[in-house]
Parts: sequence; structure tokens; C-alpha cells
Amino acid sequence: MAKAAATKTTTTKPKTDGIHKPVKPSADLAVIVGADSLPRSEVVSKIWEYIKKNGLQKPEDKRQILADATLQKIFDGKKEVSMFELNKHLSKHLS
Repeated sequence: MAKAAATKTTTTKPKTDGIHKPVKPSADLAVIVGADSLPRSEVVSKIWEYIKKNGLQKPEDKRQILADATLQKIFDGKKEVSMFELNKHLSKHLS
């Protein structure tokens, strides 16, 4: 006799952890991404949208972000930040 296939029951949990967990932006960050809670992935997307829209990448090295007055508040006053440092600076402005 053939063995009956085991049925597997799975429940899908809503994505509430990691980059999908809604976070609240600080007042300085809210100027760019809005004041509502949103997933971290969306925050990063909106920051990059802002950077590209305002031409804030160094022309000879696109990995470098040239901060305007708004981004300097997020980047601890730095005028230039590497794209690899971006998440470190954003973390200070998310709760």
C-alpha cells in the first residue's frame, strides 16, 4: 500500500520584522520621507529618490552622497557620506 503524503499546514505571518517592520522617522527625516510610520525599506527608497532627484551624488564617484542642508541634519553635519554609511545614519533617525 502507498504511504499517504503528509499534509503540511503553514500559516503566513505578516512581515513585521527586519526591513518590513514599520518605523517612525524623526522630524528631520520626516521632511524627506513624511511623518507616517513606514517600513525601513521604503525609507531607504525615498532617501535615494530624494538624492537622485536633487543631484546629490558625486559625479565622479556615485557611491558618495553630497549632503544638502536637509541631509546634513540626518548625516550628523557631514557634507559628504558614503552610500555604505547611509543606513548607519538613518538608524539614528528611526524608532
